[in-house]
Amino acid sequence: MSDALRPLRVGTRGSALALWQTRRVCRALQDADIACEIVIIKTTGDLVVDVPLSRIADPSAFTRQIDDAMVAGEIDLAVHSLKDLPTALREGTVLAAVGSREDPRDALVSKRGRTFAEMPVGSILATCSLRRRAQLLRARPDLVIVDSRGNVDTRLAKLDASETLFGTVLATAGLSRLGLGARIAERLPFDVMLPAPGQGALAVTARADDHRALEAARQVLHAEDIALCTGAERAFLRFLEGGCEAPVAAFAELQDAPGTNSARALRLRGRVVALDGTATAEGEQTSSVRSVAEAEALGEALAQRLLGEGADRILEALRSRPVG
Repeated sequence: MSDALRPLRVGTRGSALALWQTRRVCRALQDADIACEIVIIKTTGDLVVDVPLSRIADPSAFTRQIDDAMVAGEIDLAVHSLKDLPTALREGTVLAAVGSREDPRDALVSKRGRTFAEMPVGSILATCSLRRRAQLLRARPDLVIVDSRGNVDTRLAKLDASETLFGTVLATAGLSRLGLGARIAERLPFDVMLPAPGQGALAVTARADDHRALEAARQVLHAEDIALCTGAERAFLRFLEGGCEAPVAAFAELQDAPGTNSARALRLRGRVVALDGTATAEGEQTSSVRSVAEAEALGEALAQRLLGEGADRILEALRSRPVG
């Protein structure tokens, strides 16, 4: 079969959420008369489940093996949660499309549906994210934060089985996509918890020289408005050299109506928090943008500003802390 007729092979992790996202992408391709097939690939993040992500020290923990398969020509496209995608992509691969974005907020899942304000002093919350840990302690220094690795269903099972946990914090998007929205006690407001750059958005990567796969992804899956917003967020993270597991948060939104051909006003909020929650550098910046490159320039400008306002000291302390 010629390459032009062969179904596009779409790589993904094997978790329930990853498969949901990949099936959604494949349905969109098939609706456009583009045949595809799913290839499941295990990543470091899937195989090493008893070590906190911050100790794995691999920004490609959830993408490396997928990238290897793509570069080797074993798959043509790959579907990721954009927040898990390193800001510096593997050589020979590119971000082909940024797709739909669900609610980007983080969600508190708690016993008996109690909210953040209803947590008793000293409550224990579970998360594997340094970003979530830092912001939780920033808002509530009395909390006890413990590590919790695993897929969405695994973390919920751990919560349900625990006699000591008050709750856990997960992405609203993942819970909603898996039909678990009823488990959410509260969607945490941005003043408590700003999301990870790209959170809630889907990303599709391809080989840089695979014109067929690139064209299919771009035409069928790409959402330019979401690309502008997440481009600013990811540039903010990249300029800070934070990595996916750093206590760096950002969210951008367009402030005028979609569909205009002129420049769009893009507002970016960013936050860097010390792991113990005692120091914060945060701010916001708005700029008119016409392209992802201009959105990225906004992200870099805000990052540079916050570095001069204390983010540099917070990140240096993070890098110099003992790991083990």
